[in-house]
Amino acid sequence: MSVAWGILSTARINRPVLAGARGSTEVDVVAVASRDGARAESYAREHGIERSYGSYEALLADPDVEAVYVSLPNALHVPWTIRALEAGKHVFCEKPLTSRAHEAEAAFDAADRAGRILSEAFMYRHHPQTARFAELVREGAIGRLQLVRATFAFRLSDRGNVRLLPDLAGGSLHDVGCYCVSGARLLAGEPERAYGEAVTGETGVDVRFTGMLRFPAGVQAELSCGFTIEHQGLEAIGDGGSLLAPDPWHCRLGVLELRRAGEDVERIHVEPADSYRLELEDVSRAIRAGSQPLLGREDALGQARVLEALLRSAADGVPVEVEGTGG
Repeated sequence: MSVAWGILSTARINRPVLAGARGSTEVDVVAVASRDGARAESYAREHGIERSYGSYEALLADPDVEAVYVSLPNALHVPWTIRALEAGKHVFCEKPLTSRAHEAEAAFDAADRAGRILSEAFMYRHHPQTARFAELVREGAIGRLQLVRATFAFRLSDRGNVRLLPDLAGGSLHDVGCYCVSGARLLAGEPERAYGEAVTGETGVDVRFTGMLRFPAGVQAELSCGFTIEHQGLEAIGDGGSLLAPDPWHCRLGVLELRRAGEDVERIHVEPADSYRLELEDVSRAIRAGSQPLLGREDALGQARVLEALLRSAADGVPVEVEGTGG
């Protein structure tokens, strides 16, 4: 039986999520909420959603809504995640859940008290391309892992865009750098030390951010994100070769490039899949089975700890230890 979902906000990110939901028999989006009732009604009509609400509270009061997708601006993620959990809903929160470890703990504590599932939405983690990438590294296709390089950047010039508003926790590290952190952690585990540098734009948020992470056994990660250039990639470099995903976050290309000394580049193809459908189905199955989703407390807490350390390092101008990892 499908899970009945509601969506808090009419944000642009909803579009691929709604498309993924329409392609699944396990997901049924039945309600959407906005602070503007007319906007919610228009949005519901446009996307074939049964119910619309002019407040987030009204959607959370709907007894037929089992799970909520929170696609509000970053600063509202934790407050509305906790309110939804306390209303008895399972929650799938758009990334980043938070860049503060204590807030991540508070959100998952609320989920535990309510007996509900909470998961952070990183769609790329659910794609077969990502699973294949991690498997190749784990199996030693590049030898012993030494370095991870992760980049995600695109051009953004609209000063009114929510990504550029400091009051709503905008900034490139929050918006796209969190993918770089996630990819590095997937391949190398939890880092001990972080160093970050930010370039601040006119609105007061970082428009470019670079970082370095140090992992146990000497593994390092170089991170780069921003709103002033266009680039993306995830590369794992070992003592026996390297593995590159040219399109690691959207996974549309479905190809990995394996390089070893003296050999031609091996192009590894992965079957196409809808990451958004897969992430919704993962949480829906966990709800029905009473099991854990792919991304739960430990992953979200790890994300928050590293983002917090990078931001603190950029503010202080020195490397910092990542709390909770024994660094």
